[in-house]
Amino acid sequence: MQEILSVQNLKKQFKLSYKQQRLQRTPQKMLTAVDGLSFTAYKGEIFGLLGPNGAGKTTTLRMLATLITPDSGDAIIDGCSVVRQPDEVRSRIGFLTGELKLEDFFTPDYLFNFFSDLYGVPENVRAVRKRELFSRFGIDRFAEVKLANLSTGMKQKVSLVISVVNDPDFIIFDEPTNGLDVLTAKTVTDFLLELKSQGKTIILSTHIFSLVEKICDRVGIIIDGKLAALGTVSEITGEKNLEDVFFDIYAARAGGTL
Repeated sequence: MQEILSVQNLKKQFKLSYKQQRLQRTPQKMLTAVDGLSFTAYKGEIFGLLGPNGAGKTTTLRMLATLITPDSGDAIIDGCSVVRQPDEVRSRIGFLTGELKLEDFFTPDYLFNFFSDLYGVPENVRAVRKRELFSRFGIDRFAEVKLANLSTGMKQKVSLVISVVNDPDFIIFDEPTNGLDVLTAKTVTDFLLELKSQGKTIILSTHIFSLVEKICDRVGIIIDGKLAALGTVSEITGEKNLEDVFFDIYAARAGGTL
């Protein structure tokens, strides 16, 4: 297998405000969101990061996407360092996050063209990809409708399409099906599997056990910023199901309580 991602002892801390300290009932002034995380991913696989809210999944993906800089450690994506070569990394990846807030007064057509220009996608290639992707996700009927007038599911589809406007071989999805209705979630899941069949590498974070079991080749369970388990679903679960094993691991990390 060809290694395309090497995460090397990533660490990230954030300063807590006094209000945050009170809300979290902690005297600590710093929060360690990611604590020495290391793992690899291979070409053509879907690698899942599974964990509860606040586990460090989003922070990890934001470091991989070069949106924030690690305090220490590094990640090498297709031979490029997120620390030393962030511009090169950005040109090679796609990134979808629930925190992506597209302006409501823009249309899907305008946004696709805008992000295509940012990535330097030639106009003839752009036209073909727009036609294919808009048709695939049913966006073509709403291409000139402002986002403010689109449903939540359709907005998610637009965000998904924009995240792969440059046809990247390495794609990062942060909770790609979170909050979606079952039909839209299936459309997104099927698309992820199609991208995998094209030989693309997908890194996704989720807290949905069934999604991991259905599409992930390997999974890393992350709790309190640390990797608690790593392997295929069958390697991690043995004779149990993923949900039961996850809560066993979580309880052990929490000192025997949930």
